[in-house]
Amino acid sequence: MHLAIENLVNGENPPPIISISYGQCETAMPETLRIAFKNLYQQAVAEGISVFVASGDTGAEICVEDTPPIYDRGNGVDGWVSTPYDVAVGGTDFGDAYANTISTYWVSSSVGPPLGYWGSARSYIPEIPWNDTCASTLIAKYYDFPQTYGSIGSCNSTQAQIVNLPSITGTNGGPSTCATGDFSSNPALDTCKGYPKPSWQSGVIGIPHDGVRDVPDVSMFASDGAAWNQSYALCYSDPRTYGTPCTGNPGNWAGPGNGGTSFAAPIVAGIQALINQKMNGAAQGNPNYVYYKLAAREYGANGFSACNSSKGQIISPYCVFNDVTVGDNDMDCADAVDCYRPSGAVGVESISNSAYQPTCYATIGYDFATGIGTINAANLVNNWETLLN
Repeated sequence: MHLAIENLVNGENPPPIISISYGQCETAMPETLRIAFKNLYQQAVAEGISVFVASGDTGAEICVEDTPPIYDRGNGVDGWVSTPYDVAVGGTDFGDAYANTISTYWVSSSVGPPLGYWGSARSYIPEIPWNDTCASTLIAKYYDFPQTYGSIGSCNSTQAQIVNLPSITGTNGGPSTCATGDFSSNPALDTCKGYPKPSWQSGVIGIPHDGVRDVPDVSMFASDGAAWNQSYALCYSDPRTYGTPCTGNPGNWAGPGNGGTSFAAPIVAGIQALINQKMNGAAQGNPNYVYYKLAAREYGANGFSACNSSKGQIISPYCVFNDVTVGDNDMDCADAVDCYRPSGAVGVESISNSAYQPTCYATIGYDFATGIGTINAANLVNNWETLLN
């Protein structure tokens, strides 16, 4: 993949946009590879190319997933996405099922068997961070658990609804911790340092004062339907590679369960194509410079309640970003690092092993769960030029 990107940015006709849906934990990557990606993205931006990278689908547990059976790396982010030269795209789910308002947002006549579970949305649907796991505080609340952790928590339940949830599945987010240096489980030998905070990652309420690059930047719907039964309708018709005809209603297509930030990243890249077209075909480089200025203007010092995603149908029609403020992307865990497990076989992510201290709640403005929020494509396209004059 690195070679493919290198060929694109060094070609005679570099593309205006690159979308990437691969990744690897920062601390699991050799320093030379991390630097190579950073240099490629930096060159791409210098050429006017906009680079979009999926933040990952295993929450902050990406470093556990990348290094089995060594479970000592703790929370982390994707090394392909954490550079200052790309847009990190996270994922959301719809919040209507959690709020028991499905009929408010979907045309009921087109949902359910025998045609399959599919439907047309009536309006904008409130969003929550994509989190399919027992560690989701929203899932715990929905099924009447007092907490996610411990022997009485949702993650150690024997309820069928909980047992059947996937493990470590949801959007990734957090601070860069290892742009340079080498990781070691021995703190005295660990030389990792995250990317410094980019100048453009500022001005928005909620951005941590941590001195490093934080991801994601923005998010879009990415659910695979495992928790709340809502996902993408996927049309894949090439019979030579096991596709099926895309005829009739989406219930006859590739079936449910299609999702991931690998859907979200190319969607945001597609929105960038509309922006480039609006700008007479001119390549725009790193969109984050504009994203964060627009978000700062929209949210102000205290957030802007009219653009709170939870408003759903009555959200302001003028929002560029929909501010996701409910839920989290905390994952289940079983290892001894960044995992709170006071009792029971399964713990939940925490910055402390001795107390429940998750850092990935959705909140006003920026957060590790969804970045500065999800995009209203039309409003982003139409407001883009207002900050360039």
